[in-house]
Amino acid sequence: MSERRAAPTVGQVVLGRRLRELRETAGLTREEAARVLRVAPATVRRMETAEVALKIPYIQILLTAYGVPQGEAATFIGLAEDANRPGWWQRFHDVLPDWFSLYVSLEGAARVIRSYEPHFVPGLLQTEDYARAVLEAGTIGNQTPEAVERHVSLRLERQRLLERRDPPHLWVIVEETVLRRPVARDGRVMREQFDKLLEWSERDRVTLQVTEFADGPHPGTYAPFSLFRFAEPELPDMVFTEYLTGALYLDSRKEVSVHLEVLDHMTTRAASPEDTQKLLRKFRDDY
Repeated sequence: MSERRAAPTVGQVVLGRRLRELRETAGLTREEAARVLRVAPATVRRMETAEVALKIPYIQILLTAYGVPQGEAATFIGLAEDANRPGWWQRFHDVLPDWFSLYVSLEGAARVIRSYEPHFVPGLLQTEDYARAVLEAGTIGNQTPEAVERHVSLRLERQRLLERRDPPHLWVIVEETVLRRPVARDGRVMREQFDKLLEWSERDRVTLQVTEFADGPHPGTYAPFSLFRFAEPELPDMVFTEYLTGALYLDSRKEVSVHLEVLDHMTTRAASPEDTQKLLRKFRDDY
């Protein structure tokens, strides 16, 4: 039986979808593809949905059965070998929840990340001390000091993607609550976080907006979520939304469209990036 993977890489998700498209183009059902491999149909489904690693011998057999030309098949195999390699975040498997591993993979592969955060500064924009204060407050459960430091290291490592030569465009909308809620008794922590947000807001590929209390309720006031858009045409937009003990990954066109519409609505209602900078300076002075 194929070995299950706790969280697929983005490459496995993309290639799994492509494998399904090749099968459908060849006019084969999953049952027929399974007979070619001499496995259960569930194994084919799991490969196509990235629930298991892409076993190279299986892929070679399937590509031949699907009539894929030799050159294209060789390219596919090379991509599959790359996709099966562990991501850097798997070094943090001791503290990284299985349901969040895919998020880190999506984050690293996205060309655009649009997020709504009603509670805290988004992880990609947190200072080290702010991140530590949030984690120590118990947002990740009852953790040892060592585990908290591992989480902080993971969060800082994630931020390196914004320093890449060609970083994704990060577009974040946060509630005014985020600016008003101190995460530590020491006001220095919040002042440094505001300074960091102001620094990020000057970046070409970072857009930061605040929804003010005075603007009243809006469609997004349910839970934090992120929408990922990718350069690969095989991978559709995906939405991540988190709850206390897990998360949901949504990729149906209808669900993604609703979240995109909400983000667009909040964008028009929220303070402009320029006015957001003024708000950040004002709240910084309060600390």
